[in-house]
Amino acid sequence: MKTLGFGQPVGSIVQFAYIVPDIRAAMKWWQTDGKAGPFFLLDSFTGPEQRYRGGPTKADVAIAMGFAGHMMIELIQPKDKEPSVYQETIRQRGYGFHHVGIAVEDVEAERKAYFGRGYHVAFSTPVPSGSTVYYMGDDPAAPGFIELIPATKGMDEMFTKYWRASVDWDGRDPVRPFG
Repeated sequence: MKTLGFGQPVGSIVQFAYIVPDIRAAMKWWQTDGKAGPFFLLDSFTGPEQRYRGGPTKADVAIAMGFAGHMMIELIQPKDKEPSVYQETIRQRGYGFHHVGIAVEDVEAERKAYFGRGYHVAFSTPVPSGSTVYYMGDDPAAPGFIELIPATKGMDEMFTKYWRASVDWDGRDPVRPFG
């Protein structure tokens, strides 16, 4: 099994994601009390060709990513009321845990395998690191959605860059540009 540059094996959970009402306050909490960071912030992500429950959407979110050890913490702040997996979760149970991200070699094959186990695509969008991410949902036993993250070279390089910044991080530059 291939191990990514930040220490997690392909095919495993590489990310825990949370929906937050205030991304700056959430980053500060994770840095101070959760001992994670630094965080890499993207103030606005609308994603090209977003699909929510089969239809187009233009949801805008702020995203921050940082590491706690070898596990990525993703923080997501919805910036509008457009239909999305984020607004759906807030309506159903409020802010907090949203999804686990699993790095996969073949995202289309994994999407089909999850579908075969009863999951459905709740959200999808192409991402800058290459390919398309899928949020698989609707399993009542799951703690939230499962994001299938393509383990592309671009994804590995970006996530590894963020992880390296966290190794022996001294608290300086707690919020950095995304990318």
